[in-house]
Amino acid sequence: MINRRTFTRAVGLGTGAAAVSLTGLQSTASAARGAGGEYGVNGADAAATAHAPGGTPTPATITLPAVTPGTHTAFPALKRVRAGVLDIGYAEAGPAHGPAVLLLHGWPYDIHSYVDVAPLLADQGYRVIVPYLRGHGSTRFLSRRTPRTAEQSAVALDIVGLMDALKIEKAVLAGFDWGSRTADIIAALWPERVKALVSTGGYLITNRKAQQEPAAAAVEHNWWYQWYFATERGKKAMENVDERIALCRYVWTLVSPTWDFGDATFQRTAQAFMNPDYAAIVLYNYRWRIGLIETDRRYSRYEAQLAAQPPIGVPAITLDPALDPFTPAGDGSAYRDHFTGRYEHRTLARTGHNLPQEAPTAFAQAVVDADRL
Repeated sequence: MINRRTFTRAVGLGTGAAAVSLTGLQSTASAARGAGGEYGVNGADAAATAHAPGGTPTPATITLPAVTPGTHTAFPALKRVRAGVLDIGYAEAGPAHGPAVLLLHGWPYDIHSYVDVAPLLADQGYRVIVPYLRGHGSTRFLSRRTPRTAEQSAVALDIVGLMDALKIEKAVLAGFDWGSRTADIIAALWPERVKALVSTGGYLITNRKAQQEPAAAAVEHNWWYQWYFATERGKKAMENVDERIALCRYVWTLVSPTWDFGDATFQRTAQAFMNPDYAAIVLYNYRWRIGLIETDRRYSRYEAQLAAQPPIGVPAITLDPALDPFTPAGDGSAYRDHFTGRYEHRTLARTGHNLPQEAPTAFAQAVVDADRL
């Protein structure tokens, strides 16, 4: 999940396979925007306050219709494509020649985080691509001999490879958790591939050197599973399917305290955790972040660049879910300096870590607005 070191900077302030169109599936309810920069969606989404660089509310040029979270439960079909070291499974919605949007999920989640977001964007004419990250769902490694590593740059290169395979020159990238980090990395290292960015949680590029320093107790407490995964007990739990599923569900309840998801919603996503490489990828990622595993030499030069915490100059909107325990206080101020291009920040009230599934209209609106910055 999110970079604990980014969160630590603000802890002193408090914690707080044909393309398938989904056109016409969304709710016909109309969105309503309140005064003072508050975006309400007929009660379906949390309110979001938008702040331009000067601090003044910025109105949206297009107001999306509201969709009640949970309206959609599945993507009509999935596709596959060989990209880099992977055979990537992904959902696609909208016109094949529309402007591309890539929606990137986090841990412990999957493509269903965007099952309500995708129809909204498809109906605006976007070609929406929602891939399973390495180790998740139907995505598979092409070779048994490929090391099951999960450095942050490895995951980012997977998505660049996917864009190449689908002949997508440039796209709007949007994500949360691992997905935000991946989108941030691509925007920082390969900005020519990114038209605009929506990053939940702000600037999440991992600073491994900073990760070696102790954080405040409240921060370390939030990261209990990271330390658990560093132990043999945690490794055994992740390698046992039943214990893995139970752990992931428990994390959902902690990081989205007001999201009333049901068994069916969780089980749809939990199917992605049955991937044969799931445990290896998750364990590697979290152990690598805290320096227990060395960087694979194939990714060393990228990680050296990321260690410098490069700025992001593409047009960007950052989103903070107010009820996410990893959201730093300060209304985005903890990471504002990392974004040097056109920029807005929005805080989503009554919303937890899985922002696109909890507040799909607000997330989709951010994508449309970022594209027009």
